[in-house]
Amino acid sequence: MLYHLLFRFHDTLSLLNVTRYITFRTAAASITALAVSLLLGGWMIRKLREFQIGQVIRLEGPESHRPKAGTPTMGGLLILVSAIVPTLLWADLTNPYVWIAVLSTLAFGAIGFADDYLKMTRRNHHGLRPRYKLGGQLVVALAVGVVLLVLASKGLYNTRLIFPFFKNLIPDLGYFYLAFSGFVLVAWSNAVNLTDGLDGLAISTFAVTAATFTALAYVTGHAVLADYLLLVRFPPAGELTIFCGSLVGASLGFLWYNSYPAEIFMGDVGSLALGGAIGTVALLIKQELLLVIVGGVFVLEAASVVIQVTSFKLTGKRVFRMAPLHHHFELVGWSEPKVITRFLIVAIVCALFSLTTLKLR
Repeated sequence: MLYHLLFRFHDTLSLLNVTRYITFRTAAASITALAVSLLLGGWMIRKLREFQIGQVIRLEGPESHRPKAGTPTMGGLLILVSAIVPTLLWADLTNPYVWIAVLSTLAFGAIGFADDYLKMTRRNHHGLRPRYKLGGQLVVALAVGVVLLVLASKGLYNTRLIFPFFKNLIPDLGYFYLAFSGFVLVAWSNAVNLTDGLDGLAISTFAVTAATFTALAYVTGHAVLADYLLLVRFPPAGELTIFCGSLVGASLGFLWYNSYPAEIFMGDVGSLALGGAIGTVALLIKQELLLVIVGGVFVLEAASVVIQVTSFKLTGKRVFRMAPLHHHFELVGWSEPKVITRFLIVAIVCALFSLTTLKLR
């Protein structure tokens, strides 16, 4: 909205010509998101305490987490406001891909909100029944997939996959892309949700992932850079740079309050929304498979749960002391801040490595 208002007068006031550049608007959106998050964070924490909306700790979780019971939760609402408002202010709202990302994020956030709300009203860690929660995620994911197929039928999208390290391996999934895109969105919304178990862990690693996709979205929409790196050139995807930049700013602002020891938790409303957001962006800029490398920490966390459950059901034995993986390292003896810092280092290494793959093909 602000972009459309300011750009209207760029001929009259030459200074406003900068609003045409995605780089300027991304920076503006990031700063706006950070400012909104920092300004509203303290107020939201006070309100959540006032309404006694506090975290319910799982009984089977580590003993060291018991003192965290009652910490204000559902802070994901702060993340959503801080990310969506700057996007609406600075992005080109005539771009349909921006709306796909925004609406997908809000839809996954709504599922998380329902889950958190039930946890609060029941005063235990059981929210939505797993089948309803997964069902809701599938509905949203398939809706996004259907929209992408419709756009593909009009020549506004393509259903090809780009494989890291392989220049000529670009298969077209056609209608099978619906199932693939659905899997990507459900998998990533749950992967971020599983990673959200320590103070600042999920949001700090997500900030790294979002920053990487800010760069990838910009490159995808840039004619020269996309051709040089042999990426699928998709000019409309450039506007998603603003959305990703907003996610980075919102993440840093939330981390201010969520860093150890956390004053507020994001809850499922935050983790499901963030997972859905980054999964949707990956689909839109055709970097679905690279996301596995960029978000390596989330992959490891989700994989540890799958391995643990599968091993226990088949053999009756556990591979890890506790899953997800961050709990295993806690029980091994690492302090919570050390686990968070080391996982963040891994996230940064994964992000840097993923960027090098753009030329290693």
